[in-house]
Amino acid sequence: MDLDMKQLVLAIKTIAEEKNLPEDIVKEAVEQALAAAYRRDYGDREQEVRVSMNLNTGDVDAYVTKEIVEKVTNPAFEISLDDAKKIKKTSKIGEQLEVHQKVEDFGRVAAQTAKQVILQRLREAEREIIMEEYEDKIGTVINGMVVRQEANIVRIDLGRAQAIMPRSEQIQGERYYPGQRLKVFLKDVERGIRGPQLIVSRGNNEFIEWLFRGEVPEMENNAVEIKGIAREPGVRSKIAVNSTVPGVDPVGTFVGGHGTRVNAVMSEIGEQEKIDIIVWSDKPEAYITNALSPTKVSRVVIDPKSKRARVIVPEDQLSIAIGKSGQNVRLASKLTGYELDVEADKATEQSHSEIVADEPRHVPKLKKKEQLESSLLEAIEEHGVDKLS
Repeated sequence: MDLDMKQLVLAIKTIAEEKNLPEDIVKEAVEQALAAAYRRDYGDREQEVRVSMNLNTGDVDAYVTKEIVEKVTNPAFEISLDDAKKIKKTSKIGEQLEVHQKVEDFGRVAAQTAKQVILQRLREAEREIIMEEYEDKIGTVINGMVVRQEANIVRIDLGRAQAIMPRSEQIQGERYYPGQRLKVFLKDVERGIRGPQLIVSRGNNEFIEWLFRGEVPEMENNAVEIKGIAREPGVRSKIAVNSTVPGVDPVGTFVGGHGTRVNAVMSEIGEQEKIDIIVWSDKPEAYITNALSPTKVSRVVIDPKSKRARVIVPEDQLSIAIGKSGQNVRLASKLTGYELDVEADKATEQSHSEIVADEPRHVPKLKKKEQLESSLLEAIEEHGVDKLS
C-alpha cells in the first residue's frame, strides 16, 4: 500500500489528459497531498511543509519551514543558528528558513491520506477550470441535453458540466424528457459548497432576444434593435422594436418574409406562446398605444410623476385591451413601465344611448288593421268617390 512515486508520476500525466486539466495544476494538487502525507509520517501536523516533485525522475523533496533560534527546544519547528548558516550563510536569529528533507517513501496510512487529498484537490481544480470556462459564456445561448427532470428542476448536460433549470426559469407547459436536445440561456454560475452551480433558463427575456439575434442579421449592425421585452413564458410575449435607419420597417424586419423569422423563434420556444411585435416610441402616449395592440385606443392621459396612465378605448375594445385574465394590459404595463388603467370611452357610450333613446321618435308606430280601414273610409267620404276616381 506504500506510495509508488513512479506510478504517481504516470498517474499525474494520465489524469491531466483524461480530465483535460493543465499538468501543473494536477502536479500542484499532488504536491499538497504529499505535504499532508509527510506531516503524518515524518513530522508534526502543525508544521509548514512544502513538497516539490520532479515529474521526470519521480524524486520528491520536502521543505520544512523552521525558525532560527539560539537554542533549539522543539526540533520540528526550530533550527539553531549554526545549522541554519550551513544552509544559508546570511541567516539571522528570528528568521524563517526552509529546511530540505529527502523523502524516500511514505507509509500505508500516509499513502491513503495522500490519495484522498489528491482526489479532493483534483475535484476542486476541475470545478475551478469549469467555472472559468463557463463564466465567459454567461449571457449567451448554448446547446444542452436533458439528463433528467426532478420535482422543481431540470438537469441539463452542457458538455463538460451539468446545469440546472429551476421551475421559475422554465417555459410554462413545456415538457422535458431525458435525451431531449434544446437551447438554453446561461444565466449565472453560482459558487457553492459542492462547487460551481450553473443556472440556465428558457423562460427569461434574454433568451427571446438571443433567438431573434440569430434570426435577424440586421441586429448585428444595429440597423434594428429590441428596446424592450415583456414576457409570460409559454403564454405570450410583447417585444418593442426600433429602427435606426430611415426607411427600414422594424416590425417587418423582425417578422420576416411570410413570418419566417418570428416563426423560427416560436418553433424554439413553443408555438403556444404568441409573440406581439410592436414599434417602440420615445413618446409615452404613442408607446402605450402601440403596446396595447391590437386594441384601438381613443386617447392616453399620462401622469409622469406616478408613472400611471389612463387609457381610454371604445366600449367595444375594452375586453380586447384588457385581454384574457388581464394579460394584454399586464404585458403592456411591463413593457412601457407605466401602470395602465383602461377605461371605456364615456362619450361613445353616451352617444350610443342617445341614438337608442331617439329611435321611438323617428320610427312611426304601425297602425292596426281597423284603424287603416277607418281612415280609408273617412278619406272617401271627405273627397267623394268622383275625386278618388
